[in-house]
Amino acid sequence: MDNLTLQFNPVLLWLRFIVRMSLFSLALLWPAGTWNWWEAWVMVGLWLVFGLVIQHYLIHDDPALLSERLKLVPIHKDQKTWDKILMAIFFIAGIALYIVPGFDVVRYGWSEPLPLWMKAIAFVIHLPCFYLLVWIMRENTYLAQVVKIDDERGHQVITTGPYAYVRHPMYTTAIILFFAFPVALGSRYALLLAAFLTLILLVRTYLEDLTLHEELDGYAEYAKQTPYRLIPNIW
Repeated sequence: MDNLTLQFNPVLLWLRFIVRMSLFSLALLWPAGTWNWWEAWVMVGLWLVFGLVIQHYLIHDDPALLSERLKLVPIHKDQKTWDKILMAIFFIAGIALYIVPGFDVVRYGWSEPLPLWMKAIAFVIHLPCFYLLVWIMRENTYLAQVVKIDDERGHQVITTGPYAYVRHPMYTTAIILFFAFPVALGSRYALLLAAFLTLILLVRTYLEDLTLHEELDGYAEYAKQTPYRLIPNIW
């Protein structure tokens, strides 16, 4: 069995999915020191359902994109140096975003938990964000975790779907989720990490946009037609 066949073996793909979800659950619940944390279980359930839907879709309709999204650490050989630095910091802060709420809200009670109505709204916000992520992945098969021009797959400018409104809709959605995640879990301290992750992503958006202007054919014309990076009529 060659590497490509191994990579797209459905059994192995689903085993990897189980491992990823198990690690995600562990990152939330181990810091809490208890299984009795309903907010964490709701969060795991939401991401489990989303993961099942998106993996099933990608296995059947876009295995090349699935291959890109399955890479655990966002550091690749074709990546820009500045992006390797940013994503190394981003990766560490992202892990902290999973771990801190359990310590903050449950185990040590560092801060007063956020009110229930705020948690409920934050959980609900996940649903349209999940829809947006599916829409984005359906439109853009070149949605790599790293900043690179995918010449092997004939990288082209995507102008349809959410890309008709902003140039980086994945980042817009991610930023919303950065804040919805700790609010849903009730953690005030994790909001500081959400702000830090947002800052990194804003810097990355700016630098990635410069790279695409210089290296991706047709991107400069697309940027004139769609002038906003993340938020229509703002930036």
